[in-house]
Amino acid sequence: MHIWRLTLVVLAISITLCAQDALTVSGSSVQTTEPVGTTAPEAATQADQQTQAASQASPTGTTAIVPPATTPRDLAEAKRDFSAGMKLKSAGKTQEALDKFESAARLDPSNVQYITAREVTRQQLVMQLIEQGNKEMLANNEVAAAGYFRHALEIDPTNEFARQRLKDSVWTTDKVPSRTLEITQKSIDVRVSPKTEVKDFHYKGDSRNLLVQVARAYGITATIDDSVTTRQVRFDIDNVNFEQAMEAATRVTKTFWIPLSGSQMYIVSDTAENRRNFERMAIRTFYLNDILTPQELTDTTNALRVLLDIRFVQQNVAEQTITIRAPLSVIEAATQLIESLAGGRPQLMLDMQVFQVSSSLMRQLGTQLYTNFTLINISPSLLASLLGTTSTDLINQLIASGGINQANSQAIQALLAQVQQASKNPLLSSAFATFGGGLTLMGLSGSPPIAVNLHVNESDVRNLEHVTLRASQNSPAVLKLGQRYPFVNATFAPIYNNASIAQVIGNQSYVAPFPSFNYEDLGLNLKATPIIHANSDVSLKIEINIRTLAGQAVNGIPIINNRQYTGTITIKNGETGVVAGLMSKADSMSINGYPFLSRVPAVNYATAVHDKNVNEDELLIVMTPHIVRTAPSQGFAVQLPAGH
Repeated sequence: MHIWRLTLVVLAISITLCAQDALTVSGSSVQTTEPVGTTAPEAATQADQQTQAASQASPTGTTAIVPPATTPRDLAEAKRDFSAGMKLKSAGKTQEALDKFESAARLDPSNVQYITAREVTRQQLVMQLIEQGNKEMLANNEVAAAGYFRHALEIDPTNEFARQRLKDSVWTTDKVPSRTLEITQKSIDVRVSPKTEVKDFHYKGDSRNLLVQVARAYGITATIDDSVTTRQVRFDIDNVNFEQAMEAATRVTKTFWIPLSGSQMYIVSDTAENRRNFERMAIRTFYLNDILTPQELTDTTNALRVLLDIRFVQQNVAEQTITIRAPLSVIEAATQLIESLAGGRPQLMLDMQVFQVSSSLMRQLGTQLYTNFTLINISPSLLASLLGTTSTDLINQLIASGGINQANSQAIQALLAQVQQASKNPLLSSAFATFGGGLTLMGLSGSPPIAVNLHVNESDVRNLEHVTLRASQNSPAVLKLGQRYPFVNATFAPIYNNASIAQVIGNQSYVAPFPSFNYEDLGLNLKATPIIHANSDVSLKIEINIRTLAGQAVNGIPIINNRQYTGTITIKNGETGVVAGLMSKADSMSINGYPFLSRVPAVNYATAVHDKNVNEDELLIVMTPHIVRTAPSQGFAVQLPAGH
């Protein structure tokens, strides 16, 4: 703290001495005397002579500027501001005190006390901000520390310590250009410095003399080339500056001029050969870091060639630069054109939502009764044909040997089961009823078997794809979500057979060549190309594909379900629009049962089976564009200087 106080005291003494020297110099430079008895014009002449003498005596050769006189009102207000600043400084309000001291020094610049108080308070405030910034740096709060150091630099831009501490608080890796356009090389410009006055010209005579007089009127020395022809011209123009006068004079004399220095120019005849030989060429290299593809760099180069008729232009795709060699006026026009083109391509954020809802219902309700009846005549010959010769002989042998009798019911059942399995006739595998007797013994069987169906299968699938894309002007943004499914295009097999092929096929060591196949994108495929208009409208050229496997195949090749939309829409910025919507519904119902009874409400489910299938599928695509960067809306106009 003692070192800071000693530094402030030394700084205050230095400021006081500098202020006193400045007051001494300014006071001596503005002192003028007026001899007694002289008239006003003579006094003015003497004052001009004294001013000229002071200018010659000054090392810099400049005339001293007399500050305006301080009024008593300003002195009183400055005194009040100084008193208020001292009170604020005592209260610890350094920033408010500095504002008051600056006001007092501005109202009364000759008061050394006011200036000293202002500078001392300024340095105290800077040191306070630097100390607060150092505390924030120790607390690892770089953002707050950078704010304090930046505020200190705003108060005292010459403080190198605050500047270095600001660099320490801001972590940077590589230099990032602040604009999308950066001039990497620039040649030295040679310009004339004419007087800014406006002149009137009324001339009739030689054309060469006209050019010399017009240039001389604005303090420029003109050298005329021998190629300029001499002829009589009439030149009348009023209230024009240097550019306007020279443009009119060169048009009348059919010439153009080249700047040699700030006060000299060279005028030659306006011919194609003189343009190539005398016109001053400049070279400038532009770095465009917003260019994304080599084609964009080529388009920018072609635009410069066509619009400004620039012949010497070279592009470097690797470094993203364009180098132009042309007259300086054309170079300036090219600079404005490239700035307008490279100001950043318009971009938008595309918010897309794909809603897909699928539902299915399969219901089977009712009683399944006999719907097919078979009537047969049961006779010994029919039984023999049903059982077959082998089964009949086997039964007779078992009965004769006593293996089957009425008391052995289990053996009879086992025998019938074996006979039923051995017989291939469907009558033995289904139950049937008999009626009648003897030759009229009949059998009646029904199919299908009686069953009660209570079956419901319902599914509901809801799918939402929420995608956010950022796209540039007229550049397609492509998004693919899903999988890539391989499809076989061709397989390989030997077209002839020989001993070696038969051998490897026989021992199963044959390895077939790798088949030919390609991949198909399954899932969501989106391609959006935006065009952003000046009125915040967005035109979108959209291509959407939703492809899935159908679960079926034809000759081993899977079937793909495809939903595709292609179109162009225009939406306002931030407006949500439905791009595409698709709804499909399939409803089928079948009845299997007795006629007429299946339609009666009371007994329809007891006499028939009702099958109902309902499939619903809905697809909805919604998009919302949000413009994040627009193109420069202001236009520009380039006017080439006179003679170009």
